Amino acid sequence: MGRLIAFIILLIPGVMAAYGIKLMRDTLFNKLLEPYPALWMQFTLGTLFTIIGIGFFAGFLLNRDRKKGNVSERFQKR
Repeated sequence: MGRLIAFIILLIPGVMAAYGIKLMRDTLFNKLLEPYPALWMQFTLGTLFTIIGIGFFAGFLLNRDRKKGNVSERFQKR
């Protein structure tokens, strides 16, 4: 049960990052989606979703590797 919850917690930011990439791609092809009033806003939100999604996933991996001791000294907590 714990692994399923961990998978779902990692799935949500992954989907969010994928949606952000889709928003940026649609902006580059001048396709405005329904809830967004302007292309610049669609691109900005897509960038934000991508950064947050990838950042959450990267932070999770860094935290896990710190617990296992698999990171270099530069990334260890002091």
